[in-house]
Amino acid sequence: MNLMHATILGLVEGLTEFIPVSSTGHLILTSHALGLTDSSGAFEVVIQAGAIAAVVWHYRGKFVTSLLGFLRREPSWLRFWGLLLTAFFPAVVLGLSFGSWIHEHLFGPWPVIAALLIGGVAMIVVERRLPAVNAEKAELGKDFPTSYREALAIGMAQCLALWPGTSRSMATILGARLLGFSPKGAAEFSFWLAIPTLLGASAYEMLKYRHELMGNTEALLGLGVGLVVSFVSGLVVIRAFLGYLQKHSLEAFGWYRIVVAVILALFWGF
Repeated sequence: MNLMHATILGLVEGLTEFIPVSSTGHLILTSHALGLTDSSGAFEVVIQAGAIAAVVWHYRGKFVTSLLGFLRREPSWLRFWGLLLTAFFPAVVLGLSFGSWIHEHLFGPWPVIAALLIGGVAMIVVERRLPAVNAEKAELGKDFPTSYREALAIGMAQCLALWPGTSRSMATILGARLLGFSPKGAAEFSFWLAIPTLLGASAYEMLKYRHELMGNTEALLGLGVGLVVSFVSGLVVIRAFLGYLQKHSLEAFGWYRIVVAVILALFWGF
C-alpha cells in the first residue's frame, strides 16, 4: 500500500461512513479494485478513527460538556452515556464472538453485493411506510432513546452491520426511525453511537497489529494520511447529510445501493 492507496481509502471511508451505503463494503470493494485484498483489512478498520474524530469535532461542545457531566456524576449525563453504551453493547458481544468468522467468510465482493442489494430494498420499503419528510416534520420525533430498552433495540439493529455492506449508519438510522425518531435525530444518534463503536473497533485492530506497526515508518505514514483524509471528508459529509435530512428521506440511498449492487454483480459476474 502506497500513499495514493491510503489517500483513496481514507477518502472512501470519510465519504461513506455516515451515510447509509456501507463504508466497510465500499472499502472492501475499493481494496479489491486496487489489488490490496491481502494487506488492507486492518487499515480499513483503523482509519475509522478519522471519522470518529470528525464526529467529536462536529459535536465538540456537547461532547466536552457530556464528558465533564459524566465525571461529575450528573444524572442527566450519566443517563446519556448509559443509553449510548447500552446501544453499543450488543455489537461488542457479537463482534468479539464472530469477528474472525466474519472476516474470513464475509469480507469479499459477493457478500457485500448481496448486503447492498438487500439493504437497499429494505430502506425503500421502510421509508415508504414512514411519514413523508419535509422541513417541518424533520424536526418532529425523538432525538435520543427514552429508555434503555429503546437503546438496546437500536444496538441490536446495529449488529446487522457486522455483515459488510449492510451499513452501520443504515441499520441504526432505520432502527431509530421505526422507534419514532425524527430523521435528523436518528442520524445524530447514529453519529454519537459511532464514537464507542468505531473507536472500539479501531483500538482492537491497532492492538492486534501493534507489532507489525512498531517501527514500520511507511505503514504509520500511510495510516496518518488515511486518518487525516477520512477526518476532513467525514466532517464535510456529516454537515451535508444533516442538511439533506431536513427535506428528504433515505429512499434515494436505497436506490443507490441497488444500482451499485447490480453494476458490481455484472462486473464480477464477468
